[in-house]
Amino acid sequence: MSRIASVFAQASHIALIPYITVGYPSVETTLKVVPLFASSGCDIIELGIPFSDPLADGATIQRASYHALKQGVTPKVCFEVAQELRRQMKIPLVFMTYYNPVLKFGLEQFCSKCAEVGIDGLIIPDLPPEEGQELEKSTKKHGLDLIYLLAPTSTEERIELVAARSSGFVYLVSLTGVTGARDELPRELESFVANVRRRTEKPLCVGFGVSTAEQARRIAKVADGVIVGSRIIQLLDEDKSLGNACSFIKCLREALL
Repeated sequence: MSRIASVFAQASHIALIPYITVGYPSVETTLKVVPLFASSGCDIIELGIPFSDPLADGATIQRASYHALKQGVTPKVCFEVAQELRRQMKIPLVFMTYYNPVLKFGLEQFCSKCAEVGIDGLIIPDLPPEEGQELEKSTKKHGLDLIYLLAPTSTEERIELVAARSSGFVYLVSLTGVTGARDELPRELESFVANVRRRTEKPLCVGFGVSTAEQARRIAKVADGVIVGSRIIQLLDEDKSLGNACSFIKCLREALL
């Protein structure tokens, strides 16, 4: 059983999945905060490889990616960070990136390196399943999960396709739009999750817009995991000691119990 599968094999357990942009505000911060999150109850860590055109991300993560790129954070640096984190922890690590850096690195080489440093899966928002066959071959060869996304606007045909092709879990985008903390989640969230649930037994994790413990608690009633990113980046900005971000993670974990 893969590390990701083992997370969702726990009965009645809702996975908490924080997103961190590697190298924001510094590589040292990433190496410090990820183990703290793991010890605070996180189940999977999503490591963002900074990219110049992060089309699925809102202003907060765009800014973090831009800052990390200016600091010289490349995919090579991200691999080094992931390898060091793997030495310190056993929970799954997933890269979130875009297709261009993977293609430039080389699909086979990228997946081979992921396996070497201890990465468990990939989330690539701009890769549709219709164009993912070649990467799927490499991820399967190296024991990686390739996690596809679904949006509230996804057609029935797209839901069926993603449900069949996604591995590890299915990433449900809670709203139409980009990432970013929101005051409210859509009223239609429950019906969206239920619609996908009818078509797959794979774990369903909800992200985009999640910024409060109450929102996480609402998601936990219908989904298998909660993904939080932009609010964490904001908290890293507000408190360089990392205390606020860690307190937020603990509040989320308590909300999911």
